[in-house]
Amino acid sequence: MNDIDAHRAHACGDEVLRTAESLLDDARVSLIYYAMISINGRVLTKAVPRKHFRRNVERGVQFHGSAIADLTTSLAGDLLGGGAQAHELTAMPDLSTLVILPWDSDAALILCDLFVREDDPAAGGSRSGLDVRHNLRVRHNAFKQATGYSLRSGCEPEMSWISDKLPFTRPGLAPNYHFGTLDDNRELVKRVVAYAQSMGLDMIEGDYEDVHQIELNWMYDDAELTSDRLMFYRLLCRQVGREFGVVASFMPKPSTGVMGNGCHHNLSLWQGDSNVFVDPMNPSLHVTDAARWAIGGLLRYSAEAMAVMAPTVNSYKRFADVGQFAPVTVDWGMDNKTCTVRVSASGRLEYKVPDASVNPYLSHAVILEMFERGIAGKLDPGDPTDADSARGGEASFPPLHKTLGDAVAAAQAGTLLDSALGAEISDLFVHYKRDEWQRSCAVVTEWDRAQYLEFLP
Repeated sequence: MNDIDAHRAHACGDEVLRTAESLLDDARVSLIYYAMISINGRVLTKAVPRKHFRRNVERGVQFHGSAIADLTTSLAGDLLGGGAQAHELTAMPDLSTLVILPWDSDAALILCDLFVREDDPAAGGSRSGLDVRHNLRVRHNAFKQATGYSLRSGCEPEMSWISDKLPFTRPGLAPNYHFGTLDDNRELVKRVVAYAQSMGLDMIEGDYEDVHQIELNWMYDDAELTSDRLMFYRLLCRQVGREFGVVASFMPKPSTGVMGNGCHHNLSLWQGDSNVFVDPMNPSLHVTDAARWAIGGLLRYSAEAMAVMAPTVNSYKRFADVGQFAPVTVDWGMDNKTCTVRVSASGRLEYKVPDASVNPYLSHAVILEMFERGIAGKLDPGDPTDADSARGGEASFPPLHKTLGDAVAAAQAGTLLDSALGAEISDLFVHYKRDEWQRSCAVVTEWDRAQYLEFLP
């Protein structure tokens, strides 16, 4: 039995298949999107009529191998992810992810696992080493075996809704938390919440954070489920944007002088039904040894992990615009919102380096490795700070990088990404991001022209 056979038996067994077909039939679905996740966290799909569902469950759908790198051409003109001759990937549906699209009940979406084509003479039917979803699953299982803990996570995806068609801000005072500003966008928020609930997200709260910026959150869960739900959230926000004539942007820093779009990861480790970050004898703001060591891992390796947590050229403008709530000093504090890691009274660690462009399958896999190293090495995070970290306090850990180029160099020099992602994903990610930085350096921007066009004589 090869890996595809094992997948068919586990993810597409008779009972699972009957449940999926019943759901499709009840909704009268005629079109199904089969989706794979790229190295950048983009959702790439093929659309197939419903009548071929059984065939797709058995045989999957095929993607060109370079799709894993978004079919991107490097600065040198090479197609990343294996080139034009890259072997095709077989995407096998994971029926547990089947959702009916709430904006068109005639269509459905299924996330897929990636395999080498069965007719490949060398490794036919084996799992692809570039499947970011499966890598997180494998990494989480290994973490459970090594520590006895499981990771639960909740993401806070800030994003910008940019348009001159809706009253996204009011003149005068800052718009943050203002009822009138949020209520001006009530219909948009209601549409997002309704679509999200229909796609299985337990929406819990949200607010208007800054000019054009609305944050809506859902309940935390296992890291794999949270990652899948972030994919669904981005898709549905894009659809709501289309319906309202608005640009729904997850760009980390769309404008200077306003808050960037973060995607803080709220993290806790569980043993059965118990959060091991909570001390039952002192459940207020207090950390257990496991929590201290986990914090130590986050802080010690944040610089090495930064290319994954802040993966675009634009990401680093979020850190440069001081005073906009992005971390500056690598430190931690008890309910201190200026720190890299904030300890919450609810027994979670709010990790603030990730931004809205993050690939959550990569970020959670890397966080698991950071936690495991912290726990295994009993890494001491030092004392918490109650100072304003944005003013640049003392730090005992490697500082955060200022550019994607520096972050990629640090990732390449270390071992964190190889351990967390495996060599194939790590190598492709570093190659892609190094080229992305080089491509950005080759572009003449409006800033260049404003700064230098007539600055001499």
